[in-house]
Amino acid sequence: MTIDRKGNKLEIGIYRKETSTGTTIHYTSNHPIEHKMAAFRYYINRLLTLPLTQEGKNKEWAEILNMAKSNGFPEDKITKLKTQLTTKTKLTEQPTSPQKWVTFTHFSPAVRKITNIFKRTDIGIAFRVSRGN
Repeated sequence: MTIDRKGNKLEIGIYRKETSTGTTIHYTSNHPIEHKMAAFRYYINRLLTLPLTQEGKNKEWAEILNMAKSNGFPEDKITKLKTQLTTKTKLTEQPTSPQKWVTFTHFSPAVRKITNIFKRTDIGIAFRVSRGN
C-alpha cells in the first residue's frame, strides 16, 4: 500500500514491486476452481475495501484483468466475480449456524461431480491436494 500526501489529503494506492510477476494458478491447471479464483478474490476484495481514488480503482482493475489474461482466465469470469463481491459487500450478512465440513482430496474432475451433491446441503466442502508417497 502507498500513502501519498496531496495538500491536506492522504491518497491510498496499491504498490507492486517491479519484480512482481503477477503469476497465479493457471486457469487450465488441475486445481479446484476455488483455488484458482482465490488470488483474484483477494485482489478484488482489496480493490473494493481500500479507500482508493477512482483513478486508483481503475488502474487496479486494469492490473487485475491483465493478470487474469496472462494466467489464462476468461475476462468475463473475473468480471462476474467482481460483481458478486461488490453485491456481497453491500449486503449485511446474517450470522449463520455452525456448519459441518467434509474434506476431499482433489485428484481428478470426478471429485468435482461427487462434491456437487453436497452443494444443496448444510455441509461445507474443503479440498486438499493429494500427498505423494
